[in-house]
Amino acid sequence: MFNNASGGANMVHEIQQLPQSGFVRLPQIIGDRHATPPIPALIPVSKSTWWAGVKAGRFPAPIRTLGRRITAWKVEDIRALINDLSIEVPQ
Repeated sequence: MFNNASGGANMVHEIQQLPQSGFVRLPQIIGDRHATPPIPALIPVSKSTWWAGVKAGRFPAPIRTLGRRITAWKVEDIRALINDLSIEVPQ
């Protein structure tokens, strides 16, 4: 799906920074280079690619019961997705 060969060590560090449980928002998943400080991507895809993947079932569905305008994902689902994707990347 994606090649993390250039940033593999950084990706491992960022995964370790994720909480064991709870929720993450989209910028924490796909990154936000315009934030201060910039947020590195755990899964380097665009916002439209992410939402297309959610619609197609490739990426986990969000949890929307946190609030009217809050979209978040279970951190456990994101960790599982990263583990699944790392199997697809040649070492």
